[in-house]
Amino acid sequence: MVLAATPATSPAGVAALPAELRRALAQLARTPRLLVACDYDGTLSPIVADPEQARPLPESVNALRSLAALSSTTVAVISGRALRDLATLSRLPAEVHLVGSHGSEFDVGFVHALEGDTRQLLARVRAELEQLAAGLEGIYLEHKPASVAVHVRRAEPEVGERLLEAVRGGPCTWDGVQVTEGKAVVELAVVRTDKGDALNVLRRQVGATAAVFLGDDVTDEKAFATLAGPDLGIKVGEGETVASFRVTETADVAAVLAFLVEVRRTWLHGEQAVPIERISMLANERSVALLTPDAKLTWFCHPEPDSGAVFADLLGGPTAGVFGIKPERNGLPLGQRYLPGTMTVETRWSKLLVTDYLDHASAPGRTELVRVISGNTRAVIDFAPRPEFGQVPVSLVAEPDGLRVSGMSDPMVLRAPGVEWTITSDGQHESAHAVVEVAPDRPVVLELRCGSDDLSPSSRSEPERRAAAGTYWSDWLATLRLPEVQRDLVARSALTLKGLQHDETGAFLAAATTSLPEEIGGVRNWDYRYCWIRDAALSAQALVSLGSTDEAEKYLKWLHGVLATLPGPERLHPLYTLHGTHLGPEAVIDTLPGYAGSRPVRVGNLANQQVQLDVFGPVVDLVAQLAEVRGELTDDDWRMVEAMAEAVTRRWDEADHGIWEERHAPRHRVYSRVMGWVTLDRAIKLAGTYGRTVDPGLAVLRDTISQDVLKNGWNVEAQSFTTAYDGVDLDAATLHIGLSGLIDPQDERFQATVTATEAELRSGVTVYRYHRDDGLPGTEGGWHICAAWMIESYLLTGRRTEAEELFQQMVDCAGPTGLLPEEYDPIAERSLGNHPQAYSHIGLIRCAQLLSN
Repeated sequence: MVLAATPATSPAGVAALPAELRRALAQLARTPRLLVACDYDGTLSPIVADPEQARPLPESVNALRSLAALSSTTVAVISGRALRDLATLSRLPAEVHLVGSHGSEFDVGFVHALEGDTRQLLARVRAELEQLAAGLEGIYLEHKPASVAVHVRRAEPEVGERLLEAVRGGPCTWDGVQVTEGKAVVELAVVRTDKGDALNVLRRQVGATAAVFLGDDVTDEKAFATLAGPDLGIKVGEGETVASFRVTETADVAAVLAFLVEVRRTWLHGEQAVPIERISMLANERSVALLTPDAKLTWFCHPEPDSGAVFADLLGGPTAGVFGIKPERNGLPLGQRYLPGTMTVETRWSKLLVTDYLDHASAPGRTELVRVISGNTRAVIDFAPRPEFGQVPVSLVAEPDGLRVSGMSDPMVLRAPGVEWTITSDGQHESAHAVVEVAPDRPVVLELRCGSDDLSPSSRSEPERRAAAGTYWSDWLATLRLPEVQRDLVARSALTLKGLQHDETGAFLAAATTSLPEEIGGVRNWDYRYCWIRDAALSAQALVSLGSTDEAEKYLKWLHGVLATLPGPERLHPLYTLHGTHLGPEAVIDTLPGYAGSRPVRVGNLANQQVQLDVFGPVVDLVAQLAEVRGELTDDDWRMVEAMAEAVTRRWDEADHGIWEERHAPRHRVYSRVMGWVTLDRAIKLAGTYGRTVDPGLAVLRDTISQDVLKNGWNVEAQSFTTAYDGVDLDAATLHIGLSGLIDPQDERFQATVTATEAELRSGVTVYRYHRDDGLPGTEGGWHICAAWMIESYLLTGRRTEAEELFQQMVDCAGPTGLLPEEYDPIAERSLGNHPQAYSHIGLIRCAQLLSN
């Protein structure tokens, strides 16, 4: 079916294009390498009586220039005109490739060199046509390198038709002549000329993964006929066509090209990205959601934090799902903050306040996000859910008490009594828009209810629910022992870690997001919405050190359940889903442009299949810390310690992928060996403290591992302990040789390692993991957790001033609401990586505690 557009007189007429066409163009724009090609006369330029006066619309020229300037995008004009005439008349920029004579002339050279017989045939055709046209008014013969075109547009109709009949019955029938019929023109060529062939030649030359072609003439049908798969054909004007879409006139072509520029640029480079550290997190120990500084819900997954995103604006712009609230005027907010001691966020404008929180008391399987709009102004609400990262079509049904979202496997409603909605569609998804009057005594309450189709009033008032949500967090925070150094920031870090724990299972998220880049525009984009054995143990340790043990108890219970599914403890994977199951295969969501154009957007994590032999150490260290706080070692926890020690006994001397999950071949890594030593050291100490029996061989093995590390990990050339036994490259994780206690921090070799690591990996305010080739393209920022290790190392080696300076620089990297992502780029001075990152907040808590002593 050919879909037609209403007339559009300029690129401003984009809105007049059919929703189906806009959706198809948006999908096409997401192809890795795009070819945009179009005809000239009747497409870029209106048909005029004098072909020499056919000028392209300026709007179309500007759009073609903008498209040609984009990366991975090729633009071409394929015309029946001779190449020289096309270039002279169109005056298109050099970035736009020109193909003339229906594909026999390319701007990179004349494709077909004429042989002797072919040249003679061309001369004969020219002579015959000149004889037939002699004396006829309004007839124009256009001579080209391999053809002659007979134009009759300016002749009287009967004169033109009489001549065309003579041409068709004469030279058109000669052997070796290829005939192309157009509107008021017939072209006789002595070589094969075909716009479809020309399009395919261009496609092969540039490696296009998809193409769009726009044309109005009969000759353009050959190009339309070559389109397949993700390609798109757009017919301009009337007439039969095999193209999938139709627009009315050349002004519509300008609108199509302008829209393609917009969606292609967004796909390649992303929207204007909000700085990562300025994004705030909502949490209720069941779900997490992220807000931009202007109160836009930019990230939310359902039913679990590692499920498909319902709102993925963070990675795909508004078309990937967004829930925005802002004043009708004066759109820039004055600030955003957490209510002290809570996970409730307030965003303030001069006459408007938006308060957001996730309800703690919602029933199992349900998530309720409450948004309260108060103040004295008019506010604009935009509600556009896009399930499964925007891949599932949705429709919205307005009712007196709110909106119903249809198309999801799990029910969802937005309770909004009294709000009048305008619902629009892009042909696939529906969005809702409303303008509300807010008065001091009439706040507007919006309740996004996921896992429920109930639009009835809540049994509790909104103020009661808000107070309960805040009290839950503030009461817990009051139980903690917070250090004096950066007390408020440590409190926010503790709340963040608790918010990243899934209360139902006890698992910790490594971060709330997927695919926030380690390099803007790069491919180092990973999914952190899972439970890493190591990261979770460190998160639990941080909270135990502050005086809260419930989180550690729940995590260890989760880990007991995971171990129960394994044939042996040595088969423990590095990470699992929040429910303790194996991850599916790592996949790419290729319909999302990514944060600031950083692709691919990934779901799942291939590290699930790696060997990481360091994971046992943090778990046993957590058990030891928890046992010390509670004053006892439970039988279940001791069995876990024994299992961890057994795993180290079996596999300690193997090569592995290490803490950083490099996708190179495994190496014999110092950090993994150190964590093996930690496992056995803590197990032996636990046995001695709590009267448990331990195999005497463990003490021997502990010493063997220590001697192995000290012998093979130290590199004389580097004057440092290195990443692994097979090179001189350094790694910030190697600092744990002193942080763990394997070596005395006063040992000259550790002091030298700190100095070497500082020289090699510290860059101003941050510390990199390493600088070696890890098998992935691009670069990354420095890691906050590595800076924290460096701070602790400074303190252990008596360099307190340097520790305090680096800690202050780390603190300065936090966002206005106190959150830290994974990394910091000291060159571009911007944050990078998934957010908020548990590692970063673990490091901040540890350093604040040490500096308070």
